[in-house]
Amino acid sequence: MVEAMIPQFKLGRLLNQDQAGRRIVLLGSIFSQPAILIAERAAFATDITHLSAFAASLANIKNLGANDIYSWFLASSTSHSDPASQRPDLKLNLIYPCTQQHVKKYSQQGLRMVTETPDIYRDHVRPYMQKKREEGRLNWVFNIIEGRKEQEDVIYREHGDEGFLLLPDLNWDRKAMSSLHLLGLVERRDIWSVRDLQRKHITWVKHMREKLLDATVKLYPELDKDQLKLYVHYQPTYYHFHIHIVHVALESGGTQATGKALGLENIISQLEMMQARLGDAGDEAGMADVSLTYHLGEASELWTDIFQPIKEGVVVDVK
Repeated sequence: MVEAMIPQFKLGRLLNQDQAGRRIVLLGSIFSQPAILIAERAAFATDITHLSAFAASLANIKNLGANDIYSWFLASSTSHSDPASQRPDLKLNLIYPCTQQHVKKYSQQGLRMVTETPDIYRDHVRPYMQKKREEGRLNWVFNIIEGRKEQEDVIYREHGDEGFLLLPDLNWDRKAMSSLHLLGLVERRDIWSVRDLQRKHITWVKHMREKLLDATVKLYPELDKDQLKLYVHYQPTYYHFHIHIVHVALESGGTQATGKALGLENIISQLEMMQARLGDAGDEAGMADVSLTYHLGEASELWTDIFQPIKEGVVVDVK
């Protein structure tokens, strides 16, 4: 029987690991003939019986960190007589207590492409950002910046008016280099998103880019700078400016796709073009003066409260 060949596979070497470590490609042999074995984690069972028992079935749960309502863990999906011998095969993120905004964000939903003009940003989106910041959802960011949480994870830091720090993103398992994902957080609180970047910030953004790259390859010497890509999200998940640093081989999915991610080098280039066009005048010109096109989930407030009413010709009030 064909299935009897699998136990006969003798490993030669690992050819590849992709999909953020969820698939491996092995080169080996079966009965002295060369063979390639591709192993990919099966999809989770979604019937109510399995889902009801899922959390209780986890073993060897190891906390990787906690900050405000967010915690993250490694865990094993199968029980074993000797828990110490288990290798974690799951990365868990826990949001507790979660809000309705979290429920909307993580729910399956349709997507819409929208174009945010400078006028729409100024009159509708900027007030929406202000409202969200005033709701206190940045406590976990401020915990890091002010030194109360996750300081053992900080890879690099510069203090001051233009200070920033580098640490692992909570979605990375901190093991597979091909899925490396780090986060650069700025200390200043007046830069909420890419929209706040202006011509006068070019030198600062370039400095951050070089320092983030330098710190990453220093900590992980098996990497070269040209194996890393830096981008920002728009719209971002939270309104405090941050830069994502990932391995160039990390499969993009939705978070790095067109309509969500903006390459940092392209942002710098756009600001430099403004500088070349405007000369010494207009240091305040910047990303708030251009139109940005991106996708939104149909359950997001930006769609339901702003862009859908604009599409339907309804007067929008975000106050």
